[in-house]
Amino acid sequence: MAFDAYKFTVPENKRFRVIVNTDCKNEADDQFALAHHLMTPKFDVRGIIAAHFEAKADEGKGESMQKSYDEILKVLELMDLTGQYPVLKGAPGPLPYDPAKAIRYNEGPEIPLMEQPQPVVSEGAQFIVDEAMREDDRPLFVVFLGAITDLASAYLMEPRIAGRLTAVWIGGGEYPAGEFEFNMYQDIQASNIVLGSEIDFWQIPKNVYKMLRVTLAELQCRVAPHGKIGQYLFEQLVQYNDDYAWQQHWPQGESWNLGDQPTVSVLLEAHECEWEWWPAPLVSKDMYYVHHQNNRPIRVFKSVDSRMTLEDFYCKLQLNYGQK
Repeated sequence: MAFDAYKFTVPENKRFRVIVNTDCKNEADDQFALAHHLMTPKFDVRGIIAAHFEAKADEGKGESMQKSYDEILKVLELMDLTGQYPVLKGAPGPLPYDPAKAIRYNEGPEIPLMEQPQPVVSEGAQFIVDEAMREDDRPLFVVFLGAITDLASAYLMEPRIAGRLTAVWIGGGEYPAGEFEFNMYQDIQASNIVLGSEIDFWQIPKNVYKMLRVTLAELQCRVAPHGKIGQYLFEQLVQYNDDYAWQQHWPQGESWNLGDQPTVSVLLEAHECEWEWWPAPLVSKDMYYVHHQNNRPIRVFKSVDSRMTLEDFYCKLQLNYGQK
């Protein structure tokens, strides 16, 4: 399917390359974010990489990346995009880690980072390396909507990618302290490798990605009516909401958070989102930030424009998949 519903064009000098790395079957918002990236004409999506979510309570069997891979293919099929993008398999699990070999700074907390970490070589990590090293004057952004294992692996495989891409990550706790955060928990050592590298890095922490709150009634009106993909996005989220009803603390019952879509927000209008420079910290095993490591500065977002992000998604879905 060609996205020809737009009555505008994005000038070629404003477009850039994007790789989407997603744990697409982890929760119910991942599919929304993938669809949003694909419908955005400013992005030349070069490929989609399936990420693992092995540290989830009911996973850990080495199957989560394959579930993400299968879900990516399903989303593409429902969007009439089968075969139009390379879909790559990422690491089936986190980087190998031995706590006995962890680095400690000034007898401080354990930092999950070995002196000689090894990559998990995968076709996804290799795709990142190949696209970064390819001769192309356009900027390359690699967005990570889950574990950051594949970026750490790509960097360990070819450190020169550090000067040839910008990574945008949904993950980590609020600054300055940090806290438990699901995406970081999937591979804390990978987070430390990336934070300690020279990779141009934009971080969208938990307090920011939680800003994209929606209600199920809102999604029933704005998403469900628009094609097979809209119906599926809504129905699978409702099903997930029902499946986890036994948990008292989450989900809330008739609301959700589309927490993976701020990667679209910051790439559409980065200067409209509030951010600041932080020297990159390292991360303890409890996911608290360890500062003063003299690492290079990273861009840490403090807010995103939720109105622009959600309305952009709703409008693109209606324009491309609504009744003509």
